[in-house]
Amino acid sequence: MQQIYLSDSGPKVSAAIYSFYRWEGDSKEDARALVEQTVDLCLSLGINTFDLAPYYYNHLSEELFGDLISKKKYKREELVLFSKCGVRFPHSSEPTVRVKHIDTSAKYIQESIEQSLRKLHTDYLDIFLLDHLDPISNLEETALTLERALRSGKVRNIGVANFSVFQHQLLSSYLQSPVVTHHLELNLLNTAPLRSGQLDYIKQKYMRPIASAPVAGGRIADGNDAISVKLRNKLQSLAPKYNKDIESLAVAWLIKLGALPLIGTREERRIRNIVAAFDFELDHQDWYDLLEAAD
Repeated sequence: MQQIYLSDSGPKVSAAIYSFYRWEGDSKEDARALVEQTVDLCLSLGINTFDLAPYYYNHLSEELFGDLISKKKYKREELVLFSKCGVRFPHSSEPTVRVKHIDTSAKYIQESIEQSLRKLHTDYLDIFLLDHLDPISNLEETALTLERALRSGKVRNIGVANFSVFQHQLLSSYLQSPVVTHHLELNLLNTAPLRSGQLDYIKQKYMRPIASAPVAGGRIADGNDAISVKLRNKLQSLAPKYNKDIESLAVAWLIKLGALPLIGTREERRIRNIVAAFDFELDHQDWYDLLEAAD
């Protein structure tokens, strides 16, 4: 799989990125084997970029991934690792958290970076993201903490997730260093970022958007609502032309936008369908035909 730059000032990543954001359930021992199996599959397909967070997979994703690094299953320098902070919710590992909320305070950013480094058995994060923006945090302190993390080498790049255009602009105005990536939900069943200005602003900053839920959490293939059915009929009518699965066509639609798919499925078939989207290019008019079917 091709390695590409996230932005004009960002690192190279695999054109598809794997994330554990949808994982849940499983015993710890089962989880350990499943994570290793999935990471092995991704690497065999050329995916070397992984999106993690302290709260993914029952708060286990970083610990389990770090175990693989610690036993030298993979070479750290051959991986690109994302982590993030922002969303907090009640969990046994966070006894002081009473309600779900956003926290992008300086204190929590520092704690999150140190925790991620410790659990991942690494001394740096390739990209650290703020997931949502806390409207009551001190932005000057937030930005200063991110800059200090960059200068220390513990964080090599800064990103954001689920920011509005105005939030993105606001944070950037406090930073001296560039924001190199923006993760947001984008797929044929959620085209809102095309109309909100989010995609336009990301491109204005010479960044590639990272599209979470690229196959809409399975709705494109399996959804029973009217829009899903209408879109699926259109994809099925186009599939013979490209000799590809409909999910591959749906991801090719995103790639045509310049987006990088953030894979969250645990199903090998779906992972392979997403990767297959890089084997062909969707026709210009077919792209608009699909957009119309999704409206």
